[in-house]
Amino acid sequence: MTELTKQDLLYKGKAKEMYSTEDPEVVWVHYMDQVTAFNGKKKVQMSGKGAANCNISSLIFKDLTANSIPNHFIEQIDDNNQLVKRVNIIPLETVVRNMASGSFERKFATEHLMKFEKPVVEFFYKSDELDDPFINESQAEALGVATPAQMTTMITIALQVNKRLKNIFLNMNIDLVDFKVEFGIDGTGNLILADEISPDSCRLIDKSTGNSLDKDVFRKGLGELVPVYDEILDRLKTVEA
Repeated sequence: MTELTKQDLLYKGKAKEMYSTEDPEVVWVHYMDQVTAFNGKKKVQMSGKGAANCNISSLIFKDLTANSIPNHFIEQIDDNNQLVKRVNIIPLETVVRNMASGSFERKFATEHLMKFEKPVVEFFYKSDELDDPFINESQAEALGVATPAQMTTMITIALQVNKRLKNIFLNMNIDLVDFKVEFGIDGTGNLILADEISPDSCRLIDKSTGNSLDKDVFRKGLGELVPVYDEILDRLKTVEA
């Protein structure tokens, strides 16, 4: 598969660039050294950030594949590049929460990091212009964004991912507070996990120190981000070895 080469730019997002390849069903993903927060309002270049996320996401997707969770990952090419299945992205962010934080904590005035008895699953409509508003099943259906059946499948897969990620991070002495995933429809019509899973899309807390090990370090100005991501990668390599 690695004989494929990067061709035309298809899409440039906040953290990744997507390119076509010689295979119409395969996309080349380049992880950039750019970190953003607050829907792109805060943006900085950080050397090594793209490589850390690419390596972390690749290891996690390999684990999910080994555990029969359908996803778009094909292979990692080098530190900053992957090959993935081409999908039509459903414009929803699926958020799974194990503890109260972020918008949930603000909206419901909960205790910080209050643990839930069962994971909470939420959907947000992907729109920078609208600031990614919360969206429910009937709203998504009315807007033609996703069908109820698709959203049920997304919840099922997201909870499978949560179970696997909690186990991985527990072995790294880390609490998985919450995470965001995206889904797409592949060339055969299957709904599969897409995008990335990295400290950009997860909230992670060190069980020993209580320190954030994710993009909150950047959001809240808590210190240097790349060394934190490198620490996650080092721990992940140990448990996935």
